[in-house]
Amino acid sequence: MHAGTQDGEVVIEAWLSEFPFPGFLEPIRERAREFEKAHPGYRIDIRGFSYEELPRAVAEAAARGAAPAIATYYAGASQLARDARARDGRPLFTSVEKAVAGRTEILGEPVVLGDFLPGVREYYTVDGDFATMPLTLSTMLLYANTTVLRAAGVASVPRTWQETTAVCEAVSRLADGPRHAIAWPVDGKFMQHALAQQGALLTDAGNGRHGRATTIDLTSDALMDYVAWWRDLHRNGHYLHTGVPEDWAGTFKAFADQEVALRFSSSFDANYMVRAAAGAGFDIEVGVLPRNGGLPCAGNWIGGDSLWLADGLDEATRDGALAFMQYLNSPRAAAEWHKASGSAPATHGAIALLEEEGWFDLHPHHRATGEQLGLRSGPPEAHGAVLGGFHAIQIVMMEAMEDVLSGGADPRERFARAQVRAQELLDDYNAYALGTGPETPDCLAVRI
Repeated sequence: MHAGTQDGEVVIEAWLSEFPFPGFLEPIRERAREFEKAHPGYRIDIRGFSYEELPRAVAEAAARGAAPAIATYYAGASQLARDARARDGRPLFTSVEKAVAGRTEILGEPVVLGDFLPGVREYYTVDGDFATMPLTLSTMLLYANTTVLRAAGVASVPRTWQETTAVCEAVSRLADGPRHAIAWPVDGKFMQHALAQQGALLTDAGNGRHGRATTIDLTSDALMDYVAWWRDLHRNGHYLHTGVPEDWAGTFKAFADQEVALRFSSSFDANYMVRAAAGAGFDIEVGVLPRNGGLPCAGNWIGGDSLWLADGLDEATRDGALAFMQYLNSPRAAAEWHKASGSAPATHGAIALLEEEGWFDLHPHHRATGEQLGLRSGPPEAHGAVLGGFHAIQIVMMEAMEDVLSGGADPRERFARAQVRAQELLDDYNAYALGTGPETPDCLAVRI
């Protein structure tokens, strides 16, 4: 956060999330070198941290008065960024939209805030402002073994829960088909996505987007409908339950080994899933995540991380940081980041450039992500909750779902018990954030 060095350079420290992929941040470091060449006198110092450890590292640095100018927070940890404090107790970060202050370019870099897909912009709008700029972005998709589906007489991949059930029933009638039709991990993010699709809220205060979330609802009709549908797929032998929480690897293997014909997973899995299908010799189609067919799709869960801007920077550092954020989201840079990492292109400009280059013609499996992100009928508040203690609360949700699947627990009764525990965790976090309670191991915990 210091203005410069002895040679007059303006140094911008950017602390970015590392995810478990080889060389993950190297393309961003390349963009930083390009930015420096285009803007003599600026230097971008990038440090990579585990996405799980970064919020704590930033908090500790802020307490010393040494926080970076830019820091990324995982999407589910946005409340941690909102609650981060500088050494003097002021909020550590400011809204990117407020800092841009209506400008159309900064240091010659076009401002791209208005170019983001509406659903993405709404997801990162908090307290009425586009608070933080996306860097890495994902959502949930459907992966289908269309070789098996054709054998089962299924002409197209399902787009609703009801259609998914019908496809599962058709697959089950195959004499030599897979033992189960579908799999996805027992993970709280699927429950979040189901709520977003139905326009239902997880918390008060507009899902934590119009103030601090203080109450949580795990017994809404929307969540219970999803849990019951999931349970029924399992009861009827269609859903492969591996018994391992968050079993992304196990469900991936089941799909690759053709033990199931359908899998729900992250858009980040697209390249891996397509390669697995090619290696096993079956056809694959990537589609949008099925939703409750009785309702329009209101919104989507979004994963990945975003760039938060420190408050109180001198003008040169602030504008350099903002300009670098715009550059990272410029059409060319965002398109290259998508190609390198699998991160979903989140601006109209990046998507148009990729189309123009023929990228999607050669890699049609990536088109589904843009379609998924475009499925939104509002309200904007439905785009995922912003709340503290989310790591621990998700574990509570997953434990409840596990008991429904494995133990036959009644969904409403079991999730009512989960709600009591989740409320305790939220209360504990808010007490910590407001300075009236201690820091618990869950306060700054983050997970994908």
